[in-house]
Amino acid sequence: MKLDILAFGAHPDDVELGCSGTIAKEVSLGKKVGIIDLTRGELGTRGSVEIRNSESAKASEILGVVMRENLDMRDGFFMNDEVHQLKVIEMIRKYQPEIVLCNAITDRHIDHGKGSKLVSDACFLSGLRQIKTELNGIVQEAWRPKVVYHYIQWQNIEPDFVVDISEFMNKKMESVLAYGSQFYDPKSNEPVTPITSKNFLDSVKYRALDLGRLVGVEYGEGFTTERYLAVNSLGDLK
Repeated sequence: MKLDILAFGAHPDDVELGCSGTIAKEVSLGKKVGIIDLTRGELGTRGSVEIRNSESAKASEILGVVMRENLDMRDGFFMNDEVHQLKVIEMIRKYQPEIVLCNAITDRHIDHGKGSKLVSDACFLSGLRQIKTELNGIVQEAWRPKVVYHYIQWQNIEPDFVVDISEFMNKKMESVLAYGSQFYDPKSNEPVTPITSKNFLDSVKYRALDLGRLVGVEYGEGFTTERYLAVNSLGDLK
């Protein structure tokens, strides 16, 4: 299955928090979009692996993505090394995306920055023919995505561009709230964490409002790029 867009997250819920509005929009435009989680988020304070698996399946259904896989790397301890790069390369060559979305370049959680660099490096290496990979006994062809974009997470990173998600903000929040074990629940007796506060859940919306304000729309999601963006004419700019 060839994808138009492949979104990576270090943990289940990273993609939903960072770029699910953009994913929902692209799906509505007929694009084939998939998600790959690097870990199961097994070090999360609340919930369990089984619960997170169920939550990520629900979120995927809400967004309408055509596939979701998990690479079962160790939460908190995966590395940007050959072993892990090859796992990501296999996925890039399997799905041959034109666009890859991945974690913020730097963030509060150490896995976000690591995951960002791991996926970015793997995207480049995936295009090298001398790196040999097989999947299910079949030799894979080299493939390099055209672009890699990084979504924004905990830290307020200045975006290089903003996607108008005004019509898809409700869908974004619905996909985030699919992870009921992870976020604000006034009835929960589980330990409090930085992401379980009402403020954090509200911040998903007010960040989107602020990014939207900056570009003259209601809601937006911001991304950083690894190279300059090219446009055919000034008319492409809004």
